[in-house]
Amino acid sequence: MQPPATEFDFSIVRELRKRAGLTLAEVSERSGISVAGLSRIERNQTVLELGTLYRLSRALGLSGTDLLGLAESCSAHAKTAETYRSGPFDFEKVAYKGIVLFYATAQKGEELKKPEAHGDEFEICWVRRGKILISLPRERHTLSGGESLQFDAALEHTYQILEDSEMVIAHLAKEHRF
Repeated sequence: MQPPATEFDFSIVRELRKRAGLTLAEVSERSGISVAGLSRIERNQTVLELGTLYRLSRALGLSGTDLLGLAESCSAHAKTAETYRSGPFDFEKVAYKGIVLFYATAQKGEELKKPEAHGDEFEICWVRRGKILISLPRERHTLSGGESLQFDAALEHTYQILEDSEMVIAHLAKEHRF
């Protein structure tokens, strides 16, 4: 039987089920989808309705959007870093949904106040080499090579470079499920 024309490949369900150590019968019981229906889904021989997607994702411990994302035909997204300068920092940046990664270098004595505008996200700074001081409204943190700090990026913050430094900075979107 030829699979229906679709942009989604739900054969991933078999891999997820096996990784969770579940049988078709167990997923059937959890989801209310027949074993035959699950088998057709795993062989990509049917198109899922929204209710079926929801019940199946819950049975596998996922959200519907997560299962749909895993079933997308393109499972990997390659990008090339964008290079730019912001204040005294040289950056390489790659951005994906929910995360933006920066590789940054800066020289001793430089300072970056009010870094680029942030949305509602967390920021992680991981110092790979050198020494920096991150100042937040009520605290200050000195980080050396191998150390990192996570904070709410909405807080005003300043990076002071105490030694020539290399760092990885990540902006992680906060998830709102309400």
